[in-house]
Amino acid sequence: MKRFFIVLFATVLSFGTGFAKDQSIAYIDMAYILKNLPQYEQANEQLTMLSKRWQKEIDAAQQEARVLATNYQTEQIFLSEAMRREREAEIVRKEQEVLELKRKYFGQDGELYKKREALIKPIQDEIYNAIQELASEKHIDIVKDRSSDPSLIYMSSKLDISDQVLQKLGAK
Repeated sequence: MKRFFIVLFATVLSFGTGFAKDQSIAYIDMAYILKNLPQYEQANEQLTMLSKRWQKEIDAAQQEARVLATNYQTEQIFLSEAMRREREAEIVRKEQEVLELKRKYFGQDGELYKKREALIKPIQDEIYNAIQELASEKHIDIVKDRSSDPSLIYMSSKLDISDQVLQKLGAK
């Protein structure tokens, strides 16, 4: 019985190592690829400009809310109860407007997310298709991204196909 398990273990081990030897692995550096694609840089610049414009709009609304609050603090003692409530409501509305702008532009499904999806996703799809074509041509079974693999300590440069992916995409 003991001998059976030893033979079974040796058989499984030999199949496992034989299978691993038949797989070919390559690596890409997605950060490097993206950095070398002009369309990605343009998309990023466009996103940065939009983000700055929207942030200015939010900052202006926040400044208005601060001015309203400061004015209210200084004039509070001269205001009637009805005027105080009206001013407090106005401050709250302005603060709500600021929060709504933040959500609208930078929230989970905000304009920045949608714009990033529209600009970056096609580029990522193009890269994925180029990787898939290259892997198919070179009979590569597994392609890993070394820029997002924290467990990768060393990789031979001959396994890096990043430049070949860039070539396939027409980048220099």
